[in-house]
Amino acid sequence: MVTLDRVLQRPTASIAYGDSGQGSPTVVFIHGAGLDHTTFDDQAHALVTVGARVVQWDLRAHGRSTLAAGTRFTAEDAFNDLAALLDETRVTDPVLIGHSLGGNIAQAFVRMHPDRASGVVIVDSAWNTGPLSAASHFLLGLAAPALALIPARSLPGLMAKASAVTPAAIKRATETFTRMPKQTFLDVWRATSSFIAPDPAYRSPVPIGLMRGRDDQTGNISQAMGEWAAAEGVTAHVVADAGHIVTWDAPAQSTATLCEILGQWHPRLVSGEE
Repeated sequence: MVTLDRVLQRPTASIAYGDSGQGSPTVVFIHGAGLDHTTFDDQAHALVTVGARVVQWDLRAHGRSTLAAGTRFTAEDAFNDLAALLDETRVTDPVLIGHSLGGNIAQAFVRMHPDRASGVVIVDSAWNTGPLSAASHFLLGLAAPALALIPARSLPGLMAKASAVTPAAIKRATETFTRMPKQTFLDVWRATSSFIAPDPAYRSPVPIGLMRGRDDQTGNISQAMGEWAAAEGVTAHVVADAGHIVTWDAPAQSTATLCEILGQWHPRLVSGEE
């Protein structure tokens, strides 16, 4: 893990982040909705150990990062925070690794700025530009209103049970989701949905890796990731005994799988040699 001992001041938020400072390649982790940087703590520790430079951060309104009074979470602001973070840390060619919402942000970022990343790994995230049936589009629009009907006291536990499969991960997710006010979570959920914009001809302009928990039942991720992998000509890596928060359900296997993906682009991470 990397200690979040720095703060990036943004016009409407304070972004807590940490930077291991040295190593290659540089990996920037982006966590999912309602979670925080600890989503990737085990993987960050492993990568620093084998010589990578790692940047971890909490999205605005998540974890140790804050929002200015009266400000609501938007996809555009989160996207721009990532760009500002890369500027602040002087990172020019990172591998972006995003989970869930973080994966949506990473996809959008490399699409707009393909020269600012050397690769992207998507973990249990929806395919931004993938095909979307009329039924799926309809359900996507219903998600936030449906969540709004759930009592605030019940929402964290329900979301945790939908996101993780092991008792330890469910407990951890419940505790983390509980820290976010319901209205903020609904704004974050809407932001996640806003990244979905089907474009059948689009392909990633940078090397891409895909990874998910075998038992991820959120949205259409499990089905779509196989189709996505086929479209990109890559492998969809599936981690057994894990749900949507794969890195908490199966941390060791998630780390091994992630290193396998990164090792295709940076063999030193696997072999110890360039």
